[in-house]
Amino acid sequence: MDMTNRLSQSQSPYLRQHAENPVDWWEWGPEALAEAKRRDTPILLSVGYAACHWCHVMAHESFEDPATAAYMNEHFVNIKVDREERPDIDAVYMRATQAMTGQGGWPMTCVLTPAGEPFFAGTYFPPEPTAGHPAFSQVLQALVDAWQNRRDEVTSSAGQVLDFLATNDDLGGEPLTADDLDGAARTLVGQADEEAGGFGAAPKFPPSMMLEFLLRQHARTGDEKVWQVMGRTFEAMARGGMYDQLAGGFARYSVDRFWRVPHFEKMLYDNALLLRAYLHWYRALRARGDEGPQVALAERVCRETADFLLAELRTDEGGFASALDADSDGHEGTFYVWNPHQLMKALGTGDAAWAVQLLSVTGGGTFERGLSTLQLLSDPDDPERWERVKARLLEIRAERTRPARDDKVVAAWNGYAITALAETGILLDRPDLVEAATEAATLLWDLHVEPGFVRTSLGGVRSEHAAVLEDHGAVIEAFVAVLGATDDPRWLDRARHVADRALAHFRAEDGGWYDTADDTTALLVRPRDVSDNANPAGSSALAHGLLALAAVTGDHDLRAAAVDCVESAAGLATGAPRYAGWTLAAAEALHDGPAEIAVVGEVGGPMHRAALGLTTPGAVVVATREGSPVPLFGGREAIDGMATAYVCRDFVCRLPVTDPAALTGE
Repeated sequence: MDMTNRLSQSQSPYLRQHAENPVDWWEWGPEALAEAKRRDTPILLSVGYAACHWCHVMAHESFEDPATAAYMNEHFVNIKVDREERPDIDAVYMRATQAMTGQGGWPMTCVLTPAGEPFFAGTYFPPEPTAGHPAFSQVLQALVDAWQNRRDEVTSSAGQVLDFLATNDDLGGEPLTADDLDGAARTLVGQADEEAGGFGAAPKFPPSMMLEFLLRQHARTGDEKVWQVMGRTFEAMARGGMYDQLAGGFARYSVDRFWRVPHFEKMLYDNALLLRAYLHWYRALRARGDEGPQVALAERVCRETADFLLAELRTDEGGFASALDADSDGHEGTFYVWNPHQLMKALGTGDAAWAVQLLSVTGGGTFERGLSTLQLLSDPDDPERWERVKARLLEIRAERTRPARDDKVVAAWNGYAITALAETGILLDRPDLVEAATEAATLLWDLHVEPGFVRTSLGGVRSEHAAVLEDHGAVIEAFVAVLGATDDPRWLDRARHVADRALAHFRAEDGGWYDTADDTTALLVRPRDVSDNANPAGSSALAHGLLALAAVTGDHDLRAAAVDCVESAAGLATGAPRYAGWTLAAAEALHDGPAEIAVVGEVGGPMHRAALGLTTPGAVVVATREGSPVPLFGGREAIDGMATAYVCRDFVCRLPVTDPAALTGE
């Protein structure tokens, strides 16, 4: 008997994970809403993503249970949404969930009227009642009773939530001054964990956007407190169990404050943003003349994380997959954790005893079931031995069941990866990374942007889901990064094309920005959120993209729009900078210019690397041979046949230089 539901035809890997649930799932769309109206039943909306551990847990406990599914099918129209595919839907109902419960997360469970108005919300519900948490079945029964017997209360509650959703928090403000930026940095320093690195208490998420801001703020001010906070955080994350010490790549977050035990899913956006942050830490260390263990650590993390992206997340079409799952063989983290016996079996007595100490593997375990994550809290005393041990452990690990991969290509997250790989490829002299960045950018242009910009694809097939503001901003910046790394002027025209669409379709009446375009299917409300959370806000992503494009083209309108993006989140940036790291990083670039650096006469050579090695905040570097049609190169040529760098900001240019060392006079 065929037990599949409608999700078996979905393009989303997450939705297809639920295709054999006994729940009669629908995808979000007019058909599902019409069915709820026809039946006069509420909608049960369940939102998650493929690599979400607790989404899998709730699915196994409740959605795979025949009795629970039968009750859901009788009393609700049940809709599944992949938050990565439909961040617009997620944004609307996450805001409702946070308003009704004071918190949010995934899995997200909302119950709606047939018109889509939420009147109940929560996250994970257990199958049996626990302390402070009712069973999922109890929640469902109470909701059905309310819908059937207290409809007036339900509709009144839904109306109040809708009124709240229709209002927008005014988080804008005046242009951010240097004092504002320094104040935000002081706030972050005050919230830093001086012992373990990072900010606040557990759980700890990798603060890539805040670190990028602090790197830029330090480049401007030289603040040593900021430098210490950054260094402690970068090093703690890279040496702890959240980082894969064998093959590179960061897990989603640490459940403890010391970065020992992660939630093991690996997300593309985390690794792309962290790769760029570690690259910029590496160049800042080099600029200080640092030759100690931190600079070696930073370079190693950059190389390994870039290799992880290519080895583990690259798709057959040349893009990058969204995520690796946390679970395999029915348990979280099984692929990554070890006990002393496993090390002994893999390495033999001598190497195992050495590895146990080096990697902090204990008899009782640092994770679960007597197993330990691998940490590298200090550098190996015998690097050659470590390379041999690591190679052997990778061989053994390769025999384990690998975590599943969500092969969905998300435009914004690929944009972050492209920018990071293009910069890393030049600065670390890795042409293969530039090639991978270019191939992914080509996929975005050929498959996602034209005809009509869509957010996701799978297996070379476009989805029907329109790109959101974040996609536009990240892809503009990525196309400029590829322009800068390849000497191919087509990327300038492509970046302009995406920017034109963003400016035409996402502007709000008050000068801010919506997260969805004005020519896409309307939701209950049109979302607009300037806060940086797991990934950059649409407005902050657009600020970075427009600034880069404005630097290359000299277009005043693009720069003005970037200023609008930053100002739309100015109140948040000064009041709660932990939620505005990417906006603050863009503001630092605006405060500095940003610098526009044209390298004429070479691509990927010493002068190009020297230009990308500058720490000046948000500098845009483009290298080309003579005769480029890119406006930044107008009237500029290589002097005496040598690679020549032209550095300008705010329409004022320094004298050109032909010695890479002379660029450090910035």
